[in-house]
Amino acid sequence: MTQPRLPLPSDADLRRLIHFSAADGRIWLAGQRMVLLHAAALGTLRQELMESVGPMQTRRLFTRVGFASGERDAALAREIRSGGSLQDMFNIGPQLHMLEGSVQVTPVRFEADAATGDFYGEYRWEHSWEAEAHKRVFGPQDEPVCWMLIGYATGYTSAFMGRTILFKETACAGMHNGHCMIVGKPAEEWPDAEEMSSWFKASSLLSTIRDLQTEVESLRLEIAPDADRTRLVGQSNAFREAYTLLETAAPTRVTVLLTGETGVGKERFARALHCLSPRVDKPFVAVNCAAIPHALIESELFGAEKGAFTGSQTARPGRFERAHGGTLFLDEIGELPLDVQAKLLRVLQEGEVEPLGATQSRKVDVRLVTATNRDLEQAVKEGRFRADLYYRINVYPVLIPPLRDRAEDIEPLAQTMLERFASVHGKPIPTLTDYACEALRCYQWPGNVRELENLIERAVILARPNRSIDARDLFPGLSLPEGATVDHAGQIQQGTAVKVDCRSLLDQLQGCSGGLEGLERALLQEAVERSNGNLSAAARMLGLRRAQLSYRLNRKQDQEGA
Repeated sequence: MTQPRLPLPSDADLRRLIHFSAADGRIWLAGQRMVLLHAAALGTLRQELMESVGPMQTRRLFTRVGFASGERDAALAREIRSGGSLQDMFNIGPQLHMLEGSVQVTPVRFEADAATGDFYGEYRWEHSWEAEAHKRVFGPQDEPVCWMLIGYATGYTSAFMGRTILFKETACAGMHNGHCMIVGKPAEEWPDAEEMSSWFKASSLLSTIRDLQTEVESLRLEIAPDADRTRLVGQSNAFREAYTLLETAAPTRVTVLLTGETGVGKERFARALHCLSPRVDKPFVAVNCAAIPHALIESELFGAEKGAFTGSQTARPGRFERAHGGTLFLDEIGELPLDVQAKLLRVLQEGEVEPLGATQSRKVDVRLVTATNRDLEQAVKEGRFRADLYYRINVYPVLIPPLRDRAEDIEPLAQTMLERFASVHGKPIPTLTDYACEALRCYQWPGNVRELENLIERAVILARPNRSIDARDLFPGLSLPEGATVDHAGQIQQGTAVKVDCRSLLDQLQGCSGGLEGLERALLQEAVERSNGNLSAAARMLGLRRAQLSYRLNRKQDQEGA
């Protein structure tokens, strides 16, 4: 008896989400990076797992991988066809399953109610890669073997309906059947739901783990010392060089001057220096010199006695006295008035402060750390900053690199911020799509770490449950790259973004001394000059990694030397 078949809508909207970027070796499905992988390779992995950990653990692993893939695809469904019917939106899952090359899906029966959560679905599968791979190695089986595909169907439908929907194979091409058949309905409607659910524990387990992570992170932030709260994150060479300087200075009493662009995290570095020093159990006091009016900065730093000025009803200790035994961080020190600079120099030389209105000085034991984003040497030449104070605070300068020169640190920094802001705002910790991570790495970050923090916090606040943060959530208005797409027949078509006027380019090549090698040399040199010698920026301009650009530049120099 021929089974009835339900029509599927056009998948043109889904095909437009697939982008082939052959130039850098990546494939995108919406914001997720995809991989074209030989089915035979997955079959080999399946065989090795079966022989090493056994069929039970192999099934559990493949089922969970499929479940996670289905969950991710479900996040797209309601966005892509938001104006369509519930059935058209749901059909995105089966259609993506086909576009991803897993199996041919034919809907047989679909009944769903978004309001009540009721669901019943029957689907016919043909050309299952799993059934073919398993049967090729192990022969026909007595039980269904489409573990990853069932995991996908269960993960997708459960995420789409917002409740646990379990699928079961009632026929399988990996057995003695000509095709596969699957049936899905709510867990409570299956008499063997407990046994079936054992393969799909990943969903509820992951949710529980995420909830616990959020709770633990919240508690940790409440009780954590400053040393943990201000833990610096980084693995790039530029970061390591700056951090090594901090570690070297920490055990000493040397005055440290932190320099770098606005937003690079100078206060965090200052706190880290304090936490690495023997003064960690003493106060850390931070002052932004640019944020305090000039008329008040002296009393703020050095204190004031009762009646020292109008409105002074009680004696008030200054920031130096509050930081006694610990560390005082003066941010934007270049903004201090000249008269206050003179008094600050005396404190550094004598180790004592004299509050406004006082007749005697008071000894203070303070480790001073200063910071600026200005050129203090130029300020000295212009008479805006005392030369003697500059030489006194510039004993141990540490340059904090901008975020654009720390590309390797961006993703771990973003992950740390996701966890922190999710805890602060009482939300589950979201994940970043692959394209979001790529957008973070490629952005120039004029506002540095502070700008990254603002973007991540905004994205966490706006994040929807069970949905990853995409590049558009971080950078509103960002357009996906116009790479190559897949036509209806599944063939790669060239996109508009990679069109080149080859005739004009060839004319330029003929006019360039040295031919193709000369043209490449000229392009490399132009990129380096435009980026003012910044190889990282030049590499991004050319669509290369810094190491690739360095290799090409060195190769050209070797060729010229030869």
